[in-house]
Amino acid sequence: MKNDIAIIWFRQDLRLSDNPALTAAARHAHVLPLYILDDHNGGEHTIGAASKWWLHYSLKSLNTSLNESLSLYQGEPMAILTDILSRYQVTAVYWNRCYEPWQITRDKHIKARLSALGITVNSFNASLQHEPWTILKNDNTPYQIFTPYYRRANLLDTDTQALPAPGITGALCQDSQSISLEALKLRPKIRWDGNFYPCWTPGEAGAQSSLDQFLAHGLENYQAGRDFPGLKAVSRLSPHLHFGEISPRQINQALLSLPDDNNREHFKRELSWREFSYYLLFHWPELPEKNLKTHFTHFAWSDNPESLKRWQQGLTGYPLVDAGMRELWQTGFMHNRVRMICASFLVKNLLIDWRLGARWFWQCLVDADLASNSASWQWVAGCGTDASPYFRIFNPITQGEKFDPQGTYIKHFLPELKNLPLKYLFRPWQAPADILKKANITLGQDYPLPMVDIKESRENALAAYHQIKHLSHS
Repeated sequence: MKNDIAIIWFRQDLRLSDNPALTAAARHAHVLPLYILDDHNGGEHTIGAASKWWLHYSLKSLNTSLNESLSLYQGEPMAILTDILSRYQVTAVYWNRCYEPWQITRDKHIKARLSALGITVNSFNASLQHEPWTILKNDNTPYQIFTPYYRRANLLDTDTQALPAPGITGALCQDSQSISLEALKLRPKIRWDGNFYPCWTPGEAGAQSSLDQFLAHGLENYQAGRDFPGLKAVSRLSPHLHFGEISPRQINQALLSLPDDNNREHFKRELSWREFSYYLLFHWPELPEKNLKTHFTHFAWSDNPESLKRWQQGLTGYPLVDAGMRELWQTGFMHNRVRMICASFLVKNLLIDWRLGARWFWQCLVDADLASNSASWQWVAGCGTDASPYFRIFNPITQGEKFDPQGTYIKHFLPELKNLPLKYLFRPWQAPADILKKANITLGQDYPLPMVDIKESRENALAAYHQIKHLSHS
């Protein structure tokens, strides 16, 4: 046995640079890096299918960076750590904090158990600019609205100096009872992931490359272009951030080297929206399942599995919605503007419970993040703390005309509509028969007819909302 072994427990921090837990572990004589797939404690919020794909390749990348010394396990973390402690002379355990409610509860328990055994245990902040408990109103209650939260956060000092990767390669050790990456069974048995590979490069190097590409080619048009899904004006850093392959501190440090303009500030604001989602989840741990505006408890959601399935498959008959849902299935990602439109269509035009939409996104997104996913769905549904007004219902026709004016995005993901004139691309059902014939489209066969009428379904949604408002005041 080796003396003075420190465990670095990797979780959502799959990188070497700017990793405070790893830096602390590297001060010991020997370092045992490990990852535990804990796929039971989270219940239905354990990692989704698309995220498992990403995790497989992110762990593979991390293992390469650690000279093939990453130990892998699957099961209950305390039991696994206890077994390791029985076989190695471990003096310290380090990890970076997670903020999902079940992980907070689990980590408190593990920290108490290890401390009672005389093990040094320290956790660190590696994924947020500000810890959620550091930003409060003057009465020490949490903010419920983004703008005042953002203003207060900007008054706090932020350490933007990212930590370098520590020199630990000579001190790494691996547990002989580690299982293989393939044994975690993260990749799908039925290989639906073929289109993921040209879209993504999971891992720390891929994250840095994505940041470099965005700063060089996307940031200059970010404020104006980020709402247009056909443009390459968004960072696509969300999965890298979720898995901790890059940190907000590293991104902010890179931004400081660039001119201070509206594009840079707008991007920093969007990073703060991610922070605010974590803030809401920390202070309102029921966020993933419970309407935070309590009167929505009485909302009469529609129980319609067939409509839900058509939405999931991108067969609603509204091209921008269908393009978004097919982008999600094919690439594990959806442009942010289109996410709002697709979510609005499900919740308000189909009157289907936002939680069903959130669960589908959870399974299909490579950047599935409990905080961001839950807060965003509650925002669209109008039932969250900082929410869109319920009467804001995105019209997929006018949204398409405004934000995909040349039909670039729609035609890419709906190639069956590529020959349809732009005049009818956003509303194919209005195209004359000769135009449809020339475009080789038979509605109801090559592309579906609209499953609901936009105007009528909007009126139904508003009527349902007014009914729960009446109930809440009665």
